[in-house]
Amino acid sequence: MPSNADTAPGVLTPGESAVEIAVDSAETTDDARLAATLDGGFSSRYADVNGVRLHYVTGGQGYPLVLLPGWPETWWEYRKVMPALAARHRVIVVDIRGMGGSEKPRSGFEKKNMARDIHELARHLGHERVDIAGHGIGAMVAFAHAANHPEATGRVAILNTTHIDDSYYEFPMVPRPGDRGPHRWWLAFQQVQDLPEQLLADGRYRHLVDYMFNLSLINPDAITPRDRDIYARAYSTPDAIRASKGWFQAYQQDIADFNTYPKVTAPMLGLAYGAFYDYMREALPAQGTDVRVTEIKNTRNYLVEEQPEAVAGALLEFFG
Repeated sequence: MPSNADTAPGVLTPGESAVEIAVDSAETTDDARLAATLDGGFSSRYADVNGVRLHYVTGGQGYPLVLLPGWPETWWEYRKVMPALAARHRVIVVDIRGMGGSEKPRSGFEKKNMARDIHELARHLGHERVDIAGHGIGAMVAFAHAANHPEATGRVAILNTTHIDDSYYEFPMVPRPGDRGPHRWWLAFQQVQDLPEQLLADGRYRHLVDYMFNLSLINPDAITPRDRDIYARAYSTPDAIRASKGWFQAYQQDIADFNTYPKVTAPMLGLAYGAFYDYMREALPAQGTDVRVTEIKNTRNYLVEEQPEAVAGALLEFFG
């Protein structure tokens, strides 16, 4: 395993311009080349923390802001908001344990432990205290960071997914006629041993990526075919599929951990759409002492990519 020093493979070589990188990146998913296409001086790096090698993309100057992606995405989820945030913050976008360029271990996917990954990464980078935002699985890790490391959490933003709780046990296997969708069949699918790897490897993960995005996008063009290829390739190997399943297979322990957490004391922002905005307005105030909830309109689950200006504006206002 590499040393604990950061590494930045794929940096620009002498005479190679950012424009040339941008053109070339249209045919590649290499993280370093993708990072170089973004305004803000972003670079792709790695660090060994808490027994796992994490990949992250960082740029900008100012108070550190950690961004955590959701499934089935990678750090690339935040590409549209990273330059705006980097104007005021040192932005650190992390592929969480098992995701994208990060290591694919066989254990450690409890959100409490994944929050420790982020805590140790921040300290490794010289930050004793960070702001943090997460979407989907990343939102659960962000919340767990605030709950378990309050002294190291400045402010926390939760995007469209509250931390898993006992209500997940009530999701029906078969929806009743008239039940409001979506039917979350994929939560059960992720619990199955071995079969998802056999069904989805070797390029077939793109079908699942398209299904999830088309289910929850008002504007399907907000995530382009190239973006979908980037995500599908990140999840295409059996190890990547197995590791991503680990996030879901840890849910029972995550629920048990959540039930022991006190209220989060860091200022907390919830961003959500429609019906989930209504739910978050009720749920989050019971989970924190200083909570505000803002609706992001004209979107569903993938609000960061579908409404990047509204999301960036809300985060800049909140993190200050």
